[in-house]
Amino acid sequence: MIEKIIILEDAVSLLDFLGAENNNIREIAQAFPQSKIISRGNELRIKGNAAEVMRINEVINLLLAHYNKYGKVTTDNVQTYLKQEVHETTFTVDSMPEDVIIYGARGVPIKPRTTNQKKLVEAVFKHDLVFAVGPAGTGKTYIAVAMAVRALKNKQVKKIIVTRPAVEAGESLGFLPGDLKEKIDPYLRPIYDALEDMIPSEKLKFYQEKNIIEIAPLAFMRGRTLHHAFVLLDEAQNTTSMQMKMLLTRLGTNSKMIVTGDKTQIDLPRNQKSGLVEALSILKNMEGMGLVELEGKDVVRHRLVKQIIAAYDKHEGEK
Repeated sequence: MIEKIIILEDAVSLLDFLGAENNNIREIAQAFPQSKIISRGNELRIKGNAAEVMRINEVINLLLAHYNKYGKVTTDNVQTYLKQEVHETTFTVDSMPEDVIIYGARGVPIKPRTTNQKKLVEAVFKHDLVFAVGPAGTGKTYIAVAMAVRALKNKQVKKIIVTRPAVEAGESLGFLPGDLKEKIDPYLRPIYDALEDMIPSEKLKFYQEKNIIEIAPLAFMRGRTLHHAFVLLDEAQNTTSMQMKMLLTRLGTNSKMIVTGDKTQIDLPRNQKSGLVEALSILKNMEGMGLVELEGKDVVRHRLVKQIIAAYDKHEGEK
C-alpha cells in the first residue's frame, strides 16, 4: 500500500474540476475499488497498490490538462479518459483544432472568424510587436486578449498586462466618484468582458489577485520594464506621442505586445497628434513589427454595425 498526494493549484476551481459533490472523483474511485481517493479542499490523497495509484495519478493529470484547456471537467470526460488502454504510457488531451485559439470559460472554442482576424493571429505568432488597426466591432481587442490568454495557458509568458488610456486619453480621473479602481473600471470593462469569456471566474480572480493578469491605465506603465509578459495596449488612437513611445519602450525580454486602435475614433484635442497614427508612420518599415488592418467586412457584431460603419465612411468621404 502506497500513498500519493496531489495539491491542486489555487487557480483551479474545485467545483469545475472535482464536480458537484465531488462526482468526478467518485467516478474515478469506482473504477479502482481496491484504492481510496480522499478529497479535502484542494488536496487529493490517493492510497492503494502501486499500479493503481500510478494509473489514478495519470488520469488526474490528464483531467487537469483537460481543465486547463476547456475550463471544466464533466463525468463524461472522466469516463473517456478512464477507458484509455492501461498500457498506454503517454496520455494526451485531444489536439486542438488548427483554427482554435483557446477554449473559453464554458468550453466554447474561440477562433478567428474573418480573413483579417486570421492574419492578426498569424502576425502575433510571427512578431513580438503587432499593430491591429480597424473600426469598432472587428474583433481586434477580443482576438488580442485570446492570444494573450493562450500564451499564459501555454506558459509562454508569466503574466498578461492590459492597458489603455483612461477617460478619452486625458486620464483626469479626479472628478469621478469612488476610489481609483472604481474610477478606472468602466473604461476597462471591454477587457474584463473578454477575459470573463475566456477564463473561469475563480481562476480569473486568482490571476488578478496575484497580478498574473494586470489591467491598469496607461499612466501606470511609466518607468517599468515588462519581462516575460504579453502586453496589450487597447484604444491606442487616444494615446499621445509621448505615451505611445513610453509604452513601446517598456517591452522586455521574452515579451509580446499587441497595440489595437481605431484611427477614426480619436478623442484627443484637435491640436494633439495621435500616438497611434504617429507610430504607424515612424515604424512602418521596421523589421520585426507586424501590422494588420481590419475593415468593415470584419465586423462580427450585429449586421447593422457594418452598415453604420459604411454609412459613416461614405459621409466622411463626401466631406
